Amino acid sequence: MKIYADRFPTAARQFLTDLLVVAWVYGAIRAAMWLHDLVQKLAVPGRKLEGAGGGLADNLADAGGKVGRVPLVGDELTAPFERAAGAARALAEAGRDQQELVDQLAVALAVAVLIFPLGLVLVGWLPLRLRWMRRAGSAAKLSAAPAGRDLLALRALATQPLGRLTRIAPDVAESWRRGDDATVDALAALELRRLGLRDGR
Repeated sequence: MKIYADRFPTAARQFLTDLLVVAWVYGAIRAAMWLHDLVQKLAVPGRKLEGAGGGLADNLADAGGKVGRVPLVGDELTAPFERAAGAARALAEAGRDQQELVDQLAVALAVAVLIFPLGLVLVGWLPLRLRWMRRAGSAAKLSAAPAGRDLLALRALATQPLGRLTRIAPDVAESWRRGDDATVDALAALELRRLGLRDGR
């Protein structure tokens, strides 16, 4: 069995739907990535704060170490530098915390943006696609057996528009009841085309 590509209502529509779904998922992922990158820009002040606080703490600690070597009063002069260095380290820690918060927010917003479009695909499109694949696979197997082709022909009689049926034969139901091979094959092929397949015989 091969995809019946020259009949628009089923095969081409299925193909176009698949392309739209792929484009939809790609667009959703790109939008989530864009939002993630946009939110990540909010972490720039935190990085600057961390860098400035860390650099200031190192400089103050270095200065305190040098002052501490002053005879007699070195220990007393070191205490303010140590306190200032501690405050600078607290600023650096606040910068790191801000960056972590922005990272978490960026991920959360990106996931939130993806939930709806991917949910539509998983809940709406995917079950229909899997059902079509099962039906097409079953029809392909049936078409390989004479009894299966008769069943496909019967399904075509029950579901196809009357205009298509009468184009096969003026009294198509009677021809099917007589077991006319040409009529059965035409009806089976009609049902296969409805599923987007073509007869490989």
